[in-house]
Amino acid sequence: MLIDFNEIKEVKVPGMNGGTGEMSARMYMSDAGKIIPCRIHAGGSIGLHRHETSDDINYIISGNGKAVCDGLEEMLTAGTCHVCKKGSEHSIVNTGDEDLVMLTVVVER
Repeated sequence: MLIDFNEIKEVKVPGMNGGTGEMSARMYMSDAGKIIPCRIHAGGSIGLHRHETSDDINYIISGNGKAVCDGLEEMLTAGTCHVCKKGSEHSIVNTGDEDLVMLTVVVER
C-alpha cells in the first residue's frame, strides 16, 4: 500500500490537546492507527494527554524539543525517537526557534 502525503491536505491545529501555539499536520488514519508527518511551530506544544488504547511513536526529523512522559523529561533532537506506551501520558514542547518536525505513528493495540 502506498500513502502519498502530498495528496493529503495539511491542516493547522491550534492548541493540540490543550497545548500552546499551533502545529501543522497531514494525517493518514485507519483502524490500526495513524501516521502523521507534523510540525510543532516555534513556541508551540502538544498538551499533556494519556494514550489509553495505543502506543505513540514520535521520530524527530529536525528541530529541538522536550517530551515529558509519565513525569520524566526527555530532550528531543534530530534522530531521536520518543515513545509513549499505551497507558502512559505525555506532552511535547518545541523548545527551539524553528519548527519541531516529526513523524508520529500511533499504533492501536
